[in-house]
Amino acid sequence: MKREAAGVGRGRWRAVGSALWRSVAVWLVSTLTMLALAGILPDFQLQSDDGDSATRIAVTAALGAGAFGLLSSLVWPLLVRALLLVPALVLGLLAFFLNGSLLLLALRLIPDGRGDANPETAVVVAAVMSAVASATGGALAVRDDDAYRRRLYRLADRRRRRRSEGQVGPVPPGTVFIQLDGVGHDVLRTAADKGLMPTVAGWLGHGGEPSHRLTPWRTDWSSQTGASQLGILHGSNHDVPAFRWYEKDTGEVMVSNRPASAVELQRRAIERTGDGGLLTLDGASRGNLFSGGAEQLALVLSMAARRGRKNRSRAGYFAYFSDPANAVRTALSFVAEVGREIGESTRARIRKRRPRIGRGGLYPLIRAFATVVERDVVVAAVIGDMLAGRSAVYADLVAYDEVAHHSGPVGSDVDKVLQRLDRSLALIAKVAEHAPRAYRIVVLSDHGQSPGETFRARYGLTLGDLVRAGCGLPVPRRAQRTHSGAEARSTVRTALRRPVEEGAGEHRPARRAEPIVLASGNLGLVSFPDVPRRMTREEIDLRHPALLPTLANHPGIGFLLVRSQERGPVVLGARGSEVYLDEDAGDLGPLADFGPGAADAVRRTDGFPHVADIMVNSWYDPQDGEVLAFEEQIGSHGGLGGAQAHPFLLSPLVLSAPLDEGHELVGAERVHDVLRRWLGEYQGPEIPLVGGVAGAADDSRSGDASGTAFAAVDPAAQDKTR
Repeated sequence: MKREAAGVGRGRWRAVGSALWRSVAVWLVSTLTMLALAGILPDFQLQSDDGDSATRIAVTAALGAGAFGLLSSLVWPLLVRALLLVPALVLGLLAFFLNGSLLLLALRLIPDGRGDANPETAVVVAAVMSAVASATGGALAVRDDDAYRRRLYRLADRRRRRRSEGQVGPVPPGTVFIQLDGVGHDVLRTAADKGLMPTVAGWLGHGGEPSHRLTPWRTDWSSQTGASQLGILHGSNHDVPAFRWYEKDTGEVMVSNRPASAVELQRRAIERTGDGGLLTLDGASRGNLFSGGAEQLALVLSMAARRGRKNRSRAGYFAYFSDPANAVRTALSFVAEVGREIGESTRARIRKRRPRIGRGGLYPLIRAFATVVERDVVVAAVIGDMLAGRSAVYADLVAYDEVAHHSGPVGSDVDKVLQRLDRSLALIAKVAEHAPRAYRIVVLSDHGQSPGETFRARYGLTLGDLVRAGCGLPVPRRAQRTHSGAEARSTVRTALRRPVEEGAGEHRPARRAEPIVLASGNLGLVSFPDVPRRMTREEIDLRHPALLPTLANHPGIGFLLVRSQERGPVVLGARGSEVYLDEDAGDLGPLADFGPGAADAVRRTDGFPHVADIMVNSWYDPQDGEVLAFEEQIGSHGGLGGAQAHPFLLSPLVLSAPLDEGHELVGAERVHDVLRRWLGEYQGPEIPLVGGVAGAADDSRSGDASGTAFAAVDPAAQDKTR
């Protein structure tokens, strides 16, 4: 015991010495950087007006670098916490100016007033010095593996000790679930084969023995994050017919990425299952629409609807930006990504690519937020959770989904996004080697993306216009543009503290008797708000005799779902094709092109209490895999047809197979069952929380413990995720 204690003591002294040496090295490099910048920038000086000796200038630079480093360590976190009331996106952009202010203050602290710079130059100098100091410190830590490991353990040690109090026996492995939003099974497989995702390729055994297995699964009819993630995290996506839908009993339009809707959907799922969710046992939820019952929450949309001190869903931004190097690095990457998007969209216009949609306005900023800010903050949160030794972590990275909506599911633009996502996976895997417990990394997606031009681009009118024409109502001479339902937009708007657009993607009637038409990718919903229950086919034909034939026979429509009063759910197609789902078990009719399981998916949705009067699925080309989106998207998801319904599950071989040989994994609720089984294989069964007392329904579970953990992110390694 004495020998062990002496060894621990020597290790601690070595750790202190190593940390001291790195601090001195960073200070010296910062001093040299400041001297170099003083020689380059005319408005930045480190000497008096009469001139100084080289020694005196060097001393001035050393004092300035030391003061700047000290202020960055002590004052910066306080500034960021004070500015947490500022929208998170604005906070990221303020990083440059905050850093510049600290440099000006540091120069004022130099004796005899020898340091001086104008505000514009101070911003540049501070950004360069932060980046150089971050890279230097990270490089030194990475080169010394023992020191790096000790540093990571030390940062997590206090929380690990607190969590292990009363624990008997060895610590079981934890599980990290990383959701690559919108990445389909075939897209992932192709990216690994092409070398775009070397980490994934290595896991699959390219060039060696595989450590993971790749399993496709099939979504429900509503192939979008709201339905899939709710089913995966909470075990039920019952009564989620689309991304957005109209509920006649309340007169409200539910939107999956609207905070108020998300918290209600989570409440309903918990009430239906009697279970808090996948993450109720020592879990963390990062960047998701729903909490999964986790104790630790950050950037969770369902929590954004809560108000008050207990809502800390935005605390992840503070934890990340409290490090000035993180803030500067992310801000620089943000600007670079905006420039990249402007360049890509310009090339698409010059080359007249088809299909193509408008990518102007605020979209470059939204894309940069999804591909840089959201990714960096969520990855840092996951790393912090691993170093804190949490049992289960589920995080969503939305970068690919956002870019694919506007650039298409394949091509050079999304290839770059996949490469950066793979580097994030590599970073997470590297940190797992230093975590206080073993971790199994599971990567999955919630849906895929199907290519194709928009319904409006091909036919010159929206689905709402077609419905109005079938009802004999006047159609606007100029079709209005629909909005994108991309999930990343909700994250941006929440960060900006702006509500989700109430009218996005929907046609609102001027009179109550007129239909409400909503779009969810290539899935459309038509509801008549003046009828308090779901209208039957007979009632629709009586009121609007031309409506159903107009829709069913349009070349851009694949099929309709309505309910017959006498014969139950019926699928309508072109040229009078009809399939009664409760009767015609063998005849698929218009569903034949949509693959196996289409009839079951449609039949299940028909049983939802809030299914629309008319459900409309767009045309689908089984040869090219193309659909026609009712929104402004050239990569879409939300209905049936093509790759959108085929996401993936990438799991370590040490876990049991997701399903028996020859069977297919169908539906997000079944994926939840698989993930729950995996959590129980090593650490015992999950503890159900009955009666809706978990997750966002309980404010007391909204605390975020990422502050210390975020500081453990290695700056040099974080740079590698660019």
